[in-house]
Amino acid sequence: MKTFLNILYWFLIAFALIQFIPVNRTNKPVDSKVDFVKVYNTPKKVEKLLRNACYDCHSNETVYPKYAYVAPISWSLKNHVNKGKRYLNLSEWGTFNRDLKKEHARHDREFFKNIYDADAGLRGSTSRGKFIQS
Repeated sequence: MKTFLNILYWFLIAFALIQFIPVNRTNKPVDSKVDFVKVYNTPKKVEKLLRNACYDCHSNETVYPKYAYVAPISWSLKNHVNKGKRYLNLSEWGTFNRDLKKEHARHDREFFKNIYDADAGLRGSTSRGKFIQS
C-alpha cells in the first residue's frame, strides 16, 4: 500500500508540473478576402456546417474546448489542429494555387461521399461535440 501511495504521490506531482508547460493557442489573423466561405460566398447553411464541422481544425479560427487547457490532452489536441491546418487551412483558401484547390476538392468530395447516408443525412462527430445532420 505504501508503494502505491508513493507512486500516486509522484504521479500527481508530475501531473501538476506538466500543467506549466505552455501550449501556444494563438490563432493567426484571418484575411476575409482569402477565407473559403467569403471567396465562394457560401450559403449560410453551408457556412454554418463548415464552421461547426471543419473550421476548428482547418482554419485560423480555432476555438479550443475547455479540456484543451489540461496537459497532456492539450499537447495532443494542438498537434491534431496543427496537422489539420497544414493539410487544409480554409482561412487561407484564396492563396492556394488552382491544382491544390482541385486536389482538395476531389479528396473532400470522396470523404463526404463515404460518410453520407441517404436515409439519415450527413452524420459525423465534430470537435465541438455536436453532430451534423442535414
